[in-house]
Amino acid sequence: MTHKLNFKKFLKKGLKSSTIKNIVIVSAITLFVKSFGFLKEVFIADSFGLSELLDTFYIAILIPGFMSTVFLGGFKSVFIPNYVIEQKSGKDIRAFQSTCFLVTILVALVFCLIAALFTDVYIETFFSGHSKSYYALIKTQFYYVIPCVIFWGLSSMLNGLLTIYDEFTFSSMNSIFTPITIMICIFFFKEELGNLVLAKGTLIGSILNFVFLLTVTLKKKIIKLGIPDFVSKNIKELFTQLPAKLSANILTGINPIIDQYFAAQLIIGSIAALNYGVKIPMFAIGIVTLALGSVLLPYFSKKVIENRDKAFSELKQILKFILIGSSFVAAVLIVLSSPLITLIFERNAFTSDDTVIVSGIQQLYLIQIPAYIITIVMVRFLESINKNRFMVLAAVICLILNITFNYFLIQYIGIYGLALATSAVAIINSLILYSYINYLNKQQILTT
Repeated sequence: MTHKLNFKKFLKKGLKSSTIKNIVIVSAITLFVKSFGFLKEVFIADSFGLSELLDTFYIAILIPGFMSTVFLGGFKSVFIPNYVIEQKSGKDIRAFQSTCFLVTILVALVFCLIAALFTDVYIETFFSGHSKSYYALIKTQFYYVIPCVIFWGLSSMLNGLLTIYDEFTFSSMNSIFTPITIMICIFFFKEELGNLVLAKGTLIGSILNFVFLLTVTLKKKIIKLGIPDFVSKNIKELFTQLPAKLSANILTGINPIIDQYFAAQLIIGSIAALNYGVKIPMFAIGIVTLALGSVLLPYFSKKVIENRDKAFSELKQILKFILIGSSFVAAVLIVLSSPLITLIFERNAFTSDDTVIVSGIQQLYLIQIPAYIITIVMVRFLESINKNRFMVLAAVICLILNITFNYFLIQYIGIYGLALATSAVAIINSLILYSYINYLNKQQILTT
């Protein structure tokens, strides 16, 4: 009864009704969009199973995905709170917006160039011991997916602008184009595209995502460009915050690469099995985290300016109810793991033996759901108050733990050890961040 009353109080006095409405809208749209992403995985499983082509595609897209998530996604998370501050100051927003767009384009181009020049080094260092044809397949796909970084970067900026201006319906729809494009390519053009069907589908989808967001932002008159200004106060503050945020993202983003490095030491198909095993957990996590993350970062960015104490209080209420709800979901999914894999993936190239392996991996990944979701919320809160430096320390600890756990666990339980290590690190990370937020809250109370 107490929890129920607290929840009612939280809804009434915490988040504004518009914010709750936005979370619901984004959740619904995200579920719709993620369903297409999941259907895409069914198509891929049906066509490729645990194959060499799928292993090489995941390797090819790993670095572009890393660049997008770590650098461009990191820039977006710093951009949003500083954009809100610039807005609140009453200054002309055009210079700030133009500067951020220019930085995004330049960073994306530089990384594309570096990636293209050091492709061989990357492949031979992290995925040694394979045939020339294996490496050739990685490189061919890699050259098609690396330009995606440019479109992902621009899309990330446009998406950030849409969330700031409360256009959550459109910002949540942008990722639907890539899975649809890949499915169309597999269904209609698999023979014509051959081994490049996944890579080309990804590139076309990323272009369509960008075109969609650009069209919406232009129509809504959200894009406001002017002469870039690299010396304004908020731009300088943004660049000051970037090193810590990017460092944290790099350290966190390296973990999937490390996991795939260890998986590559096992039998062919291990990388694909690891990716299949994480699909349902990430599907469940993604619906909630995208909705909460998209809405709560601009929300907390505005809230901390208005009332910092209240922001801390609302955060703790959010974490409490998310933890209860996500724990229940995780438990249900763990029990239903094997039937779900059978229903969704087991057909044609994906065999019953594959189901046994992937189901076991999935159960271990599912353990992290509550910790992962509340961590996303805590990260968004810390971003809103520009506490990115501490997240670097947390990321270093988690990276060391992930490598250590991977090394030892893989020797005893093979590929299952990689999934277990991921969940263990996620839980530890959530405890570290929560302890830090408690510390900040106490300091806040002492200074007021």
